[in-house]
Amino acid sequence: MPALFLSHGAPPLVDDPVWAAQLRDLAAGLPRPKAILMASAHWESAPLMLGATETVPLVYDFGGFAPRYYQVRYGAPGAPELADEVAALMPHTETVARTDRGLDHGAYVPLTIMYPDADIPVLQMSLPTLEPDRLLDLGRRLAPLRDEGVLIIGSGFTTHGLPFLRDWRPEAAAPGWSREFDAWAAETLARGAVDELADFRDRAPGMPYAHPTIEHFAPMFLTLGASEDPSQAPEQPIDGFWMGLAKRSFQVA
Repeated sequence: MPALFLSHGAPPLVDDPVWAAQLRDLAAGLPRPKAILMASAHWESAPLMLGATETVPLVYDFGGFAPRYYQVRYGAPGAPELADEVAALMPHTETVARTDRGLDHGAYVPLTIMYPDADIPVLQMSLPTLEPDRLLDLGRRLAPLRDEGVLIIGSGFTTHGLPFLRDWRPEAAAPGWSREFDAWAAETLARGAVDELADFRDRAPGMPYAHPTIEHFAPMFLTLGASEDPSQAPEQPIDGFWMGLAKRSFQVA
């Protein structure tokens, strides 16, 4: 399996015909996963934590949206064997905790579009750190799962400067800081310059407006770490903007 970094959007993403079509096309071009391992920007917890493996509930971790977004269901099977494998791949010095936490919107919103039948086992894991080097190492440890048919997904947002948005329409023009950061990210990914990406807080134009907090950029490094070669140029099948935020997503071999 490849590994993915997805810009996940808010729950109304499902109503955007362009973005939804892009996610459907992305999933259609992939081999069918045996299971999905998801790390979302919306679950930071150390030590590493693994979510529900029996019934997998949803976490409606957002506010201010229409009632129908709180009625969404996604009854994916749990993945207890995958949870055991993830734990076994960690070093003995790394504590792995278990919890019955469900899928947050960073995990389930894109999955409802990509795999709407909810028939693929899903496991969500926490981000135990936001530091790029440590997430690259974590991705490397998880990479063997790809050979078993597991789709590894880091779910964030290429830009996420919510405090600086003034126009909340999906079709809003992207602010300069969002366009500049996205262009830098696209070009730096195309060169496979992982060290430069990891130094985004000091190198990238548009900072700190593009990421006043960094949890939405951090999942990218888990995905890059899981690559066969993090310095390869990944495919970037989704780009453009939504509410002025860059929805760039990529796929690594």
